[in-house]
Amino acid sequence: MSFDECYIKSVMRTIPDWPEPGIMFRDITPLFKDPKALRMISDAFIQRYIDSDITHIASIDARGFLIGSIMAYQLNIPLVLVRKKGKLPGETVSQEYKLEYGSATVEMQSDAVAEGDKVLIFDDLIATGGTVLAASTIVKELGASVAEVATLINLPDLQGSRKIQEAGIPVYSLMSYEGL
Repeated sequence: MSFDECYIKSVMRTIPDWPEPGIMFRDITPLFKDPKALRMISDAFIQRYIDSDITHIASIDARGFLIGSIMAYQLNIPLVLVRKKGKLPGETVSQEYKLEYGSATVEMQSDAVAEGDKVLIFDDLIATGGTVLAASTIVKELGASVAEVATLINLPDLQGSRKIQEAGIPVYSLMSYEGL
């Protein structure tokens, strides 16, 4: 089964004015009710990274966990979690960032990755890039390197993927949506 962007986009929903007016929210939750769509997405990412030298997947709270865990299992590498502040037990490292509609803080456990690790950061979507850049700051602070950022969706009009690439991090997205 190969990746079919038209099919995946037909399964997804766009919800206008959520969580606030002017935002076109790209809702991936219907993909998890469609085994064919979930397999297409998962297989596309697994094929991309099957022969790579990544050692960990850092998956971002919360929708990124769903596909990231499938990838980590299939690639037989550790999955580490990037969560909202206060959600991880033990010692953590945190980084604040701006969202397209506010600000937030993410954390990783301080022993999640270490020097020499090559981390793939995975999230469902890149908008302004703030979440991914915050996660990459933590990964680097812990001594690891960021091999690439992978997302299901890129929203190029919000310039997030450009900001990530300008930070020296390659970006791979399965598909893009133009406009806000």
